[in-house]
Amino acid sequence: MVDDTRGCPSCGAPVPPGAPTCSVCHTPLGPAPEERTLGRRADDPLRAAAPSKPPGAAARRTAPTTANPFGAELARRLTRLAQWADGAGPLGVTVPRLPTWAEEAARAAPNPEPWAEVVRGIERIAQQRISVALEDWERRTKGRLTRLEAYAVDSRLEREQIEDTLHTARTGDIPQALATFQQVERVVALKERHLDQAREELERVIALLKDMQAIGIDPPQDPGEVAEDLESELRAGKLASLKQQIRALRLQAVNRLKAGLPRFVSEYGDYLLTERHHGTPTELEATELARGAREFFHGHPEEGVRRLKSLQQRHGRPPGRGPAPAARDVPG
Repeated sequence: MVDDTRGCPSCGAPVPPGAPTCSVCHTPLGPAPEERTLGRRADDPLRAAAPSKPPGAAARRTAPTTANPFGAELARRLTRLAQWADGAGPLGVTVPRLPTWAEEAARAAPNPEPWAEVVRGIERIAQQRISVALEDWERRTKGRLTRLEAYAVDSRLEREQIEDTLHTARTGDIPQALATFQQVERVVALKERHLDQAREELERVIALLKDMQAIGIDPPQDPGEVAEDLESELRAGKLASLKQQIRALRLQAVNRLKAGLPRFVSEYGDYLLTERHHGTPTELEATELARGAREFFHGHPEEGVRRLKSLQQRHGRPPGRGPAPAARDVPG
Protein backbone atom coordinates (compact mmCIF):
# COMPACT_ATOMS: atom_id res chain seq x y z
CA MET A 1 0.00 0.00 0.00
CA VAL A 2 1.40 3.34 -0.95
CA ASP A 3 1.66 5.96 1.76
CA ASP A 4 0.41 9.31 0.48
CA THR A 5 1.43 11.20 3.63
CA ARG A 6 3.74 14.15 3.06
CA GLY A 7 5.73 16.42 5.37
CA CYS A 8 4.97 20.07 6.19
CA PRO A 9 7.52 22.26 4.40
CA SER A 10 7.68 24.54 7.48
CA CYS A 11 7.93 22.24 10.54
CA GLY A 12 8.33 18.80 8.94
CA ALA A 13 5.26 17.33 10.68
CA PRO A 14 3.41 14.62 8.69
CA VAL A 15 0.39 15.93 6.77
CA PRO A 16 -2.44 13.71 5.53
CA PRO A 17 -3.35 13.85 1.84
CA GLY A 18 -5.60 16.75 0.83
CA ALA A 19 -5.11 18.72 4.08
CA PRO A 20 -5.23 22.48 3.40
CA THR A 21 -3.06 23.46 6.40
CA CYS A 22 -0.51 21.85 8.74
CA SER A 23 -2.18 20.61 11.94
CA VAL A 24 0.91 21.56 13.97
CA CYS A 25 2.07 24.99 12.71
CA HIS A 26 -1.04 25.87 10.64
CA THR A 27 1.00 26.73 7.56
CA PRO A 28 -1.18 26.84 4.39
CA LEU A 29 -0.37 23.96 2.08
CA GLY A 30 -0.63 23.88 -1.74
CA PRO A 31 -1.53 20.87 -3.85
CA ALA A 32 0.81 17.92 -3.99
CA PRO A 33 3.38 17.97 -6.80
CA GLU A 34 1.72 15.09 -8.57
CA GLU A 35 -1.60 17.01 -8.57
CA ARG A 36 -0.11 20.06 -10.36
CA THR A 37 -0.33 18.76 -13.86
CA LEU A 38 -0.75 20.97 -16.90
CA GLY A 39 -3.18 18.67 -18.70
CA ARG A 40 -5.81 16.15 -17.73
CA ARG A 41 -5.13 12.45 -17.60
CA ALA A 42 -6.28 10.24 -20.37
CA ASP A 43 -8.99 8.81 -18.17
CA ASP A 44 -10.35 12.34 -17.35
CA PRO A 45 -14.10 12.16 -18.13
CA LEU A 46 -14.20 15.79 -19.42
CA ARG A 47 -11.41 15.09 -21.82
CA ALA A 48 -13.00 11.85 -22.91
CA ALA A 49 -16.29 13.68 -23.57
CA ALA A 50 -14.66 16.34 -25.79
CA PRO A 51 -15.44 15.69 -29.47
CA SER A 52 -12.51 14.70 -31.56
CA LYS A 53 -11.61 16.74 -34.65
CA PRO A 54 -12.14 14.92 -37.89
CA PRO A 55 -9.03 14.45 -39.95
CA GLY A 56 -8.43 17.30 -42.40
CA ALA A 57 -10.72 19.76 -40.59
CA ALA A 58 -7.94 22.28 -40.00
CA ALA A 59 -6.87 22.03 -43.58
CA ARG A 60 -10.40 22.67 -44.82
CA ARG A 61 -10.77 25.64 -42.47
CA THR A 62 -7.61 27.34 -43.62
CA ALA A 63 -7.88 26.50 -47.30
CA PRO A 64 -8.56 29.76 -49.23
CA THR A 65 -11.74 29.96 -51.26
CA THR A 66 -11.31 30.28 -54.96
CA ALA A 67 -11.65 33.95 -55.98
CA ASN A 68 -14.23 34.83 -58.63
CA PRO A 69 -12.19 35.84 -61.70
CA PHE A 70 -14.92 38.32 -62.68
CA GLY A 71 -15.09 39.98 -59.26
CA ALA A 72 -12.64 42.76 -60.12
CA GLU A 73 -14.48 43.66 -63.33
CA LEU A 74 -17.81 43.69 -61.49
CA ALA A 75 -16.40 45.92 -58.75
CA ARG A 76 -15.03 48.33 -61.39
CA ARG A 77 -18.41 48.60 -63.10
CA LEU A 78 -20.28 49.13 -59.84
CA THR A 79 -17.79 51.83 -58.80
CA ARG A 80 -18.32 53.56 -62.13
CA LEU A 81 -22.09 53.52 -61.65
CA ALA A 82 -21.64 55.11 -58.22
CA GLN A 83 -19.50 57.87 -59.77
CA TRP A 84 -22.17 58.48 -62.40
CA ALA A 85 -24.79 58.79 -59.69
CA ASP A 86 -22.72 61.41 -57.83
CA GLY A 87 -21.98 63.42 -60.98
CA ALA A 88 -25.57 63.31 -62.23
CA GLY A 89 -27.04 64.45 -58.90
CA PRO A 90 -27.08 68.19 -59.85
CA LEU A 91 -28.99 67.23 -63.02
CA GLY A 92 -31.76 65.72 -60.93
CA VAL A 93 -31.09 62.25 -62.36
CA THR A 94 -31.48 59.11 -60.26
CA VAL A 95 -29.08 56.47 -61.55
CA PRO A 96 -30.32 52.90 -60.90
CA ARG A 97 -28.15 50.85 -58.58
CA LEU A 98 -27.71 47.13 -57.98
CA PRO A 99 -29.01 46.13 -54.51
CA THR A 100 -26.43 45.04 -51.96
CA TRP A 101 -27.70 41.47 -51.87
CA ALA A 102 -27.45 41.30 -55.66
CA GLU A 103 -23.85 42.59 -55.56
CA GLU A 104 -22.91 39.85 -53.11
CA ALA A 105 -24.66 37.21 -55.18
CA ALA A 106 -22.95 38.40 -58.35
CA ARG A 107 -19.51 38.25 -56.77
CA ALA A 108 -20.10 34.73 -55.47
CA ALA A 109 -21.84 33.34 -58.57
CA PRO A 110 -19.94 30.50 -60.33
CA ASN A 111 -21.34 31.80 -63.64
CA PRO A 112 -21.32 35.63 -63.49
CA GLU A 113 -22.46 36.21 -67.08
CA PRO A 114 -26.18 36.70 -66.18
CA TRP A 115 -25.19 39.25 -63.55
CA ALA A 116 -22.84 40.97 -66.00
CA GLU A 117 -25.77 41.38 -68.39
CA VAL A 118 -27.82 42.92 -65.58
CA VAL A 119 -25.08 45.46 -64.89
CA ARG A 120 -24.79 46.29 -68.59
CA GLY A 121 -28.54 46.90 -68.68
CA ILE A 122 -28.29 49.26 -65.71
CA GLU A 123 -25.49 51.15 -67.45
CA ARG A 124 -27.62 51.56 -70.59
CA ILE A 125 -30.54 52.92 -68.55
CA ALA A 126 -28.23 55.31 -66.67
CA GLN A 127 -26.63 56.56 -69.89
CA GLN A 128 -30.05 57.21 -71.44
CA ARG A 129 -31.32 59.11 -68.39
CA ILE A 130 -28.19 61.24 -68.17
CA SER A 131 -28.29 62.06 -71.90
CA VAL A 132 -31.94 63.19 -71.70
CA ALA A 133 -31.18 65.30 -68.61
CA LEU A 134 -28.22 66.93 -70.37
CA GLU A 135 -30.44 67.88 -73.30
CA ASP A 136 -32.85 69.60 -70.93
CA TRP A 137 -29.90 71.31 -69.24
CA GLU A 138 -28.66 72.49 -72.64
CA ARG A 139 -31.93 74.33 -73.31
CA ARG A 140 -31.99 75.97 -69.89
CA THR A 141 -28.33 76.97 -69.98
CA LYS A 142 -28.53 78.49 -73.43
CA GLY A 143 -31.33 80.70 -72.12
CA ARG A 144 -29.09 81.80 -69.27
CA LEU A 145 -26.28 82.52 -71.71
CA THR A 146 -28.62 84.63 -73.85
CA ARG A 147 -29.31 86.82 -70.81
CA LEU A 148 -25.60 87.16 -70.10
CA GLU A 149 -24.91 88.07 -73.72
CA ALA A 150 -27.54 90.81 -73.50
CA TYR A 151 -25.18 92.43 -71.00
CA ALA A 152 -22.15 91.93 -73.27
CA VAL A 153 -20.84 88.96 -71.28
CA ASP A 154 -18.85 86.70 -73.61
CA SER A 155 -20.12 83.11 -73.52
CA ARG A 156 -18.77 81.57 -76.73
CA LEU A 157 -16.59 79.09 -74.88
CA GLU A 158 -19.50 77.90 -72.72
CA ARG A 159 -21.64 77.30 -75.82
CA GLU A 160 -18.88 75.16 -77.33
CA GLN A 161 -18.50 73.21 -74.12
CA ILE A 162 -22.23 72.51 -74.03
CA GLU A 163 -22.02 70.92 -77.47
CA ASP A 164 -19.01 68.88 -76.35
CA THR A 165 -20.94 67.68 -73.31
CA LEU A 166 -23.84 66.36 -75.37
CA HIS A 167 -21.54 64.72 -77.91
CA THR A 168 -19.50 62.85 -75.31
CA ALA A 169 -22.66 61.71 -73.53
CA ARG A 170 -24.11 60.29 -76.76
CA THR A 171 -20.88 58.42 -77.49
CA GLY A 172 -20.95 56.80 -74.06
CA ASP A 173 -18.20 58.81 -72.33
CA ILE A 174 -20.41 59.68 -69.37
CA PRO A 175 -17.58 60.65 -66.95
CA GLN A 176 -16.18 63.23 -69.39
CA ALA A 177 -19.67 64.56 -70.15
CA LEU A 178 -20.44 65.04 -66.46
CA ALA A 179 -17.07 66.69 -65.82
CA THR A 180 -17.64 69.22 -68.62
CA PHE A 181 -21.21 69.82 -67.42
CA GLN A 182 -19.97 70.68 -63.93
CA GLN A 183 -17.31 73.04 -65.31
CA VAL A 184 -19.84 74.92 -67.45
CA GLU A 185 -22.23 75.18 -64.50
CA ARG A 186 -19.55 76.72 -62.28
CA VAL A 187 -18.50 79.31 -64.86
CA VAL A 188 -22.04 80.33 -65.83
CA ALA A 189 -23.10 80.62 -62.19
CA LEU A 190 -20.06 82.82 -61.45
CA LYS A 191 -20.84 85.16 -64.34
CA GLU A 192 -24.48 85.37 -63.30
CA ARG A 193 -23.49 86.18 -59.72
CA HIS A 194 -21.27 89.08 -60.84
CA LEU A 195 -24.03 90.43 -63.09
CA ASP A 196 -26.70 90.09 -60.39
CA GLN A 197 -24.51 91.86 -57.84
CA ALA A 198 -23.96 94.77 -60.22
CA ARG A 199 -27.70 94.93 -60.95
CA GLU A 200 -28.52 94.90 -57.24
CA GLU A 201 -26.04 97.69 -56.46
CA LEU A 202 -27.44 99.79 -59.30
CA GLU A 203 -31.01 99.37 -58.09
CA ARG A 204 -30.04 100.14 -54.49
CA VAL A 205 -28.36 103.42 -55.31
CA ILE A 206 -31.25 104.53 -57.55
CA ALA A 207 -33.73 103.66 -54.79
CA LEU A 208 -31.66 105.71 -52.34
CA LEU A 209 -31.78 108.76 -54.63
CA LYS A 210 -35.54 108.41 -55.09
CA ASP A 211 -36.11 108.05 -51.33
CA MET A 212 -34.07 111.19 -50.73
CA GLN A 213 -36.33 113.09 -53.10
CA ALA A 214 -39.40 111.70 -51.35
CA ILE A 215 -38.39 113.11 -47.94
CA GLY A 216 -37.39 116.48 -49.40
CA ILE A 217 -33.59 116.10 -49.59
CA ASP A 218 -32.15 116.80 -53.03
CA PRO A 219 -30.05 113.90 -54.39
CA PRO A 220 -26.70 114.65 -56.04
CA GLN A 221 -28.14 113.67 -59.47
CA ASP A 222 -31.58 113.15 -60.94
CA PRO A 223 -32.53 109.51 -60.33
CA GLY A 224 -34.14 109.04 -63.75
CA GLU A 225 -31.16 110.36 -65.70
CA VAL A 226 -28.54 108.55 -63.67
CA ALA A 227 -30.52 105.30 -63.94
CA GLU A 228 -30.28 105.48 -67.75
CA ASP A 229 -26.56 106.17 -67.63
CA LEU A 230 -25.84 103.31 -65.23
CA GLU A 231 -28.06 100.93 -67.18
CA SER A 232 -26.06 101.72 -70.33
CA GLU A 233 -22.84 100.85 -68.53
CA LEU A 234 -24.38 97.61 -67.31
CA ARG A 235 -25.66 96.66 -70.76
CA ALA A 236 -22.24 97.32 -72.21
CA GLY A 237 -20.70 94.87 -69.76
CA LYS A 238 -18.54 97.55 -68.13
CA LEU A 239 -18.97 96.16 -64.65
CA ALA A 240 -15.78 97.60 -63.20
CA SER A 241 -16.58 101.13 -64.42
CA LEU A 242 -20.17 100.75 -63.28
CA LYS A 243 -19.18 99.82 -59.74
CA GLN A 244 -16.85 102.82 -59.53
CA GLN A 245 -19.65 105.16 -60.58
CA ILE A 246 -22.07 103.60 -58.10
CA ARG A 247 -19.59 103.97 -55.23
CA ALA A 248 -18.96 107.63 -56.07
CA LEU A 249 -22.68 108.38 -56.41
CA ARG A 250 -23.51 106.65 -53.13
CA LEU A 251 -20.81 108.64 -51.32
CA GLN A 252 -22.24 111.90 -52.66
CA ALA A 253 -25.74 110.86 -51.56
CA VAL A 254 -24.57 109.99 -48.05
CA ASN A 255 -22.83 113.35 -47.74
CA ARG A 256 -26.06 115.12 -48.77
CA LEU A 257 -27.97 113.10 -46.18
CA LYS A 258 -25.48 113.96 -43.44
CA ALA A 259 -26.21 117.61 -44.08
CA GLY A 260 -29.99 117.40 -44.62
CA LEU A 261 -31.26 114.48 -42.56
CA PRO A 262 -30.90 116.08 -39.09
CA ARG A 263 -33.25 118.86 -40.20
CA PHE A 264 -35.81 116.36 -41.46
CA VAL A 265 -35.73 114.34 -38.22
CA SER A 266 -36.03 117.49 -36.10
CA GLU A 267 -38.96 118.92 -38.06
CA TYR A 268 -40.78 115.61 -38.19
CA GLY A 269 -40.29 115.13 -34.46
CA ASP A 270 -41.84 118.57 -33.83
CA TYR A 271 -44.70 117.61 -36.11
CA LEU A 272 -45.38 114.44 -34.09
CA LEU A 273 -45.23 116.38 -30.81
CA THR A 274 -47.79 118.86 -32.11
CA GLU A 275 -50.12 116.05 -33.11
CA ARG A 276 -49.68 114.41 -29.74
CA HIS A 277 -50.65 117.64 -27.97
CA HIS A 278 -53.84 117.63 -30.02
CA GLY A 279 -54.69 114.14 -28.78
CA THR A 280 -53.39 112.04 -31.71
CA PRO A 281 -51.37 108.98 -30.59
CA THR A 282 -47.91 109.16 -32.17
CA GLU A 283 -45.88 106.68 -30.14
CA LEU A 284 -45.44 104.24 -33.04
CA GLU A 285 -44.49 107.03 -35.45
CA ALA A 286 -41.95 108.45 -33.01
CA THR A 287 -40.40 105.00 -32.61
CA GLU A 288 -40.16 104.57 -36.39
CA LEU A 289 -38.61 108.04 -36.74
CA ALA A 290 -35.94 107.10 -34.20
CA ARG A 291 -35.29 103.79 -35.94
CA GLY A 292 -34.80 105.44 -39.30
CA ALA A 293 -32.36 107.96 -37.89
CA ARG A 294 -30.48 105.25 -36.01
CA GLU A 295 -30.15 103.07 -39.13
CA PHE A 296 -28.62 105.96 -41.04
CA PHE A 297 -26.13 106.96 -38.35
CA HIS A 298 -25.14 103.31 -37.88
CA GLY A 299 -23.97 103.08 -41.48
CA HIS A 300 -27.14 101.81 -43.23
CA PRO A 301 -28.31 104.85 -45.20
CA GLU A 302 -30.54 102.90 -47.62
CA GLU A 303 -32.49 101.26 -44.80
CA GLY A 304 -32.69 104.45 -42.74
CA VAL A 305 -34.02 106.65 -45.55
CA ARG A 306 -36.44 103.91 -46.66
CA ARG A 307 -37.95 103.81 -43.16
CA LEU A 308 -38.31 107.59 -43.05
CA LYS A 309 -39.96 107.67 -46.47
CA SER A 310 -42.41 104.95 -45.42
CA LEU A 311 -43.20 106.86 -42.23
CA GLN A 312 -43.94 110.02 -44.22
CA GLN A 313 -46.13 108.09 -46.68
CA ARG A 314 -48.21 106.59 -43.87
CA HIS A 315 -48.44 109.58 -41.56
CA GLY A 316 -48.08 112.49 -43.93
CA ARG A 317 -45.68 115.38 -44.49
CA PRO A 318 -45.41 118.16 -41.91
CA PRO A 319 -47.50 121.20 -42.94
CA GLY A 320 -45.55 123.74 -44.94
CA ARG A 321 -42.53 121.50 -45.44
CA GLY A 322 -41.28 121.49 -49.00
CA PRO A 323 -38.15 119.99 -50.51
CA ALA A 324 -35.03 120.79 -48.53
CA PRO A 325 -32.59 123.26 -50.09
CA ALA A 326 -29.73 121.65 -51.94
CA ALA A 327 -26.82 121.04 -49.62
CA ARG A 328 -23.20 121.22 -50.61
CA ASP A 329 -21.44 117.91 -50.96
CA VAL A 330 -19.47 117.27 -47.81
CA PRO A 331 -16.08 115.67 -48.45
CA GLY A 332 -16.04 112.07 -47.24
